[in-house]
Order: sequence, then C-alpha cells, then structure tokens
Amino acid sequence: MMNGIPERTEVLVVGAGPVGLAVAVSLVQHGREVTVIDRQAAGANTSRASVVHPRTLELLEQLGVTKRLTELGLHVEQFNIADGDRTLVPVRFDGLPTAYPYVLMVPQNVTEQVLLDRLEELGGSVRRPYVAAGVKQTADGAEVTLDSGEVIQAQYVVAADGMNSKIRDEAGLGFDGRDTLPLNFTLADVRIEGGLPKDEVLLYFSRPGLLVAAPLPDGSFRLVAEVEEAPEHPDVAYAQRLLNTRGPQETTARVTEVVWGSRFRIHERVADRYRDRRIVLAGDAAHTHSPAGGQGMNLGLRDAVALGDALAEALTSGDENKLDEYATNSRAEAVRVVSLAHRLTKLATAPAVIQPARNAGLHLLSYLPRFRRGLAEQLAAIGHR
Repeated sequence: MMNGIPERTEVLVVGAGPVGLAVAVSLVQHGREVTVIDRQAAGANTSRASVVHPRTLELLEQLGVTKRLTELGLHVEQFNIADGDRTLVPVRFDGLPTAYPYVLMVPQNVTEQVLLDRLEELGGSVRRPYVAAGVKQTADGAEVTLDSGEVIQAQYVVAADGMNSKIRDEAGLGFDGRDTLPLNFTLADVRIEGGLPKDEVLLYFSRPGLLVAAPLPDGSFRLVAEVEEAPEHPDVAYAQRLLNTRGPQETTARVTEVVWGSRFRIHERVADRYRDRRIVLAGDAAHTHSPAGGQGMNLGLRDAVALGDALAEALTSGDENKLDEYATNSRAEAVRVVSLAHRLTKLATAPAVIQPARNAGLHLLSYLPRFRRGLAEQLAAIGHR
C-alpha cells in the first residue's frame, strides 16, 4: 500500500463517473478486486446527463440500483419532436415491451451517488484525487503511472476517464482523425413559470437551431441547445431568449431562475478499437456524439455492465472471449447510436430553406404507427436487445 492506494490490483478503473462506478460495482459483485481512482477531490456535482432509458434500466438491475433510481427520478412516457407549437412526431414509450415503459429523468449527479452508494455498500470505494499520467503494458498486465510518480500494477485497466481520456491516448486506442460534426452546446437547468409540459421531453426543431426541453424531478427544466458560441454561465435572459426563439410560441414559458448552467463542445467519434490487450475503453473515452436523443450516458452504462461481466470472466477463467465480444459488440452499438444522434441533429439543424419540407415529411411519417414505434424502440435502446 502506497499513500492510501494499492500497488497491485486485479482491475484498475480510471475515472469515477457513472461508467467507471458501474464497472466497479459489477466487478465487486462478481467477487473481483477493483481499484477506482479519480482526478477530482470530490464527486462532480453537475448534472450534464439527465435521461436514463428503458434498456439501461433493465441492465442496471444486475447492479442492484434500478429500484433506487426509479424512486428518485421522474417517469416520462412521451418524447415529442416539435417545431414551435406544432408537434411533428409524438413518440410514446408506454406501449413498449419492458418493465420500464418510460424515460427516467434523473440528474447525473444523482445517478453517480446511487452507484457510489452501491459500491460502498459492497465494500468498495473511490480513491481521490489521483491523476493517471501514463500507462504501459507488461507481459501479464499494465502499469499506470500517477502524476505523483507512483505506479499501480493491474491485470486490466479500464479507461473510463471521459472524452479526453489520457489512458486511451497513451494506449493508442484513438480515433481515425476525422472530426465529424463538431458542435457547441449550452446547457441550463432553469425554473420556469408556465409554457412547458411537465410530463414530456421536447426536442424542438426550430429555425434558429435545436433545443431540448426536459422536466427534472425537482420541478425545474433542463434546456440544451446547439449554438455557435455558448456562454460559460448562461443567465436568465439568455435562457429566456432560447425559449422565446426556439420553444413554444402561443404560450409564454417565463424563466425565473437559472439553477445551474454550463457549456460543452462535442465531436461525433467512435474509437477505432475498444481494447488493446489489457487496456479496455468504456463510456465517453470510447464514443462521443450529439446529446440529441439523450443517448450518451446510457450507452456508457450499457458498456459498463457488459464490460464488468467480461472482465470477471477473464479473471476467473482466463478466457478473454467475452472481452473480445465486448470490444466488438459495444463498438457496433456505439456506431448505431452515433448514427441515430447524427440523424436527429442534422434534421434539427437543417438549412432554413428546406425546413418546411422537413416538417411536412416528418408530420406525414408520424401517421405511421411502425415509424413511431421504431423511433421509440431506437431511443429506448430495446430494438437491439
């Protein structure tokens, strides 16, 4: 033991966001030894991701956290694509073949806390603050060097350290270099008087650009908009302009407070490979894309459950076939999800000259039950069980 952290461990998880915590919970449940490190001195108190989809809830049952999450979150049965006051495509989840026929609105910090509580309940913990500065592979594992100079030896290393992953880049598990669809987003949790429904997630395809408006359990709303330049701290006036220009027009949604705000820039990327021998990627270290459809954290959590099972199998029996399957299958699912988010974003940001045709086409398609159900299954991620 060096400075409160083991010199050796079976699995080292770098990053204690939802994905890293979920991998750790899975491994501890399988009776394996896992060490989790994170660069932050305390857990992130932000809430960028706020949607948990039905398929994710199904898989999180394996970790023993679904019941708690569903108690803390808001159950929303409808997702609407709209242009101002006109609904283009209503998407309902209450008819889907799942025990969770809704999207669960729950801030990311709550999801992280539930996973951390579960990890600690099982005897695990997160070591903070430790920064991974480098990694190299050995004959029977990998060595991660911390910025303090200390070295942790592990049989496997999981890179769950986000889209700017140091472990991924050091291991050469990068991207193909194409910078597809770079986008800037503003995000604000706001309190609103009137104008927005409290039982629907709305994706506005407005002339100025995309706007997501989603209710949260505490009565506030999450606004996410694609913009050219996002302020670091959006204020009430800025949030009000977003709603006035992109949201409902016949009713007035009046912003009374910005609870929290941020900005972020994303690129559509999927890592070339998810695994190189003893180093494996999960979550944003492996894939990033537009927040349209709320798929990012969900994809990462599904990565985590599959990866935890695969690592446990490899450690128990020495059979790495499940790890290979994880690397192949999770990457294929990421490609599908990125494609869905790309289509939604391109539709939402279509040039003004073709927006009337887009709206007419979507409205006609919305009359087809098969189209509505297919979109619901894609968003809920149950179409690829």
